[in-house]
Amino acid sequence: MGRSALRGMVSGVLTVLLPFSLLASDTGAAMLYTSGAAWVNGAHVPYSASAILSGDLLQTRSDSVANINQPGSTVTVLSDSLVKFEVASLDVEHGGATVSTSRGMAVTAGDIKVTPVSSAWTEFNVTNVNGMVRIAARKGDVTVSDGKDTLTLAQGQETTRDESSNTGKDGKKKTKKTSTGAVPGAHGGTLNSPLVLGVGFGAAMTLTLWVLAAHNDDPVSPDRP
Repeated sequence: MGRSALRGMVSGVLTVLLPFSLLASDTGAAMLYTSGAAWVNGAHVPYSASAILSGDLLQTRSDSVANINQPGSTVTVLSDSLVKFEVASLDVEHGGATVSTSRGMAVTAGDIKVTPVSSAWTEFNVTNVNGMVRIAARKGDVTVSDGKDTLTLAQGQETTRDESSNTGKDGKKKTKKTSTGAVPGAHGGTLNSPLVLGVGFGAAMTLTLWVLAAHNDDPVSPDRP
């Protein structure tokens, strides 16, 4: 079964049959909501809720945004962005994303990795444009690492880094206070509670096996629109 067919199957089960928190923890699936045109692995996705799987590439257009909801974490993918979704992290290849998490969801952009300091509710955003990565801590503190050096970015601060190093173009670390307002919140509903309770054990096991088998497929990189 191909990833597209599997995604349609999982989407139907997520919204009709299975408790979302159970399926997400077992398979790495999350719910995707889009506002405007978006693509997953190069295939256009509908505006209604659909599933996104670990390893999927999500792309938004200049006039669209997307939201990824999973238990304990909500991600807003900004316009004109290309990101790779993983179970506990997000890779921003281009564009930007805002993360709200109580489960330590991390974001990478090139060599840069941003991770919440604690398991308390943390909100931060990461943009990666033309090789420059900008990180802003909105609520709670985050650590910023390039594999060599690590700094702690306190709530209300932001920093800019080259995606392939821990310094800016001028060779100096750049950390400054930010006066940026609140970032856009995710929409589409909270999915931290079960959608519909009660489903046969056989159905849950069958879907889990399908998803695990699909993880062997290589994701297809989408063409830029």
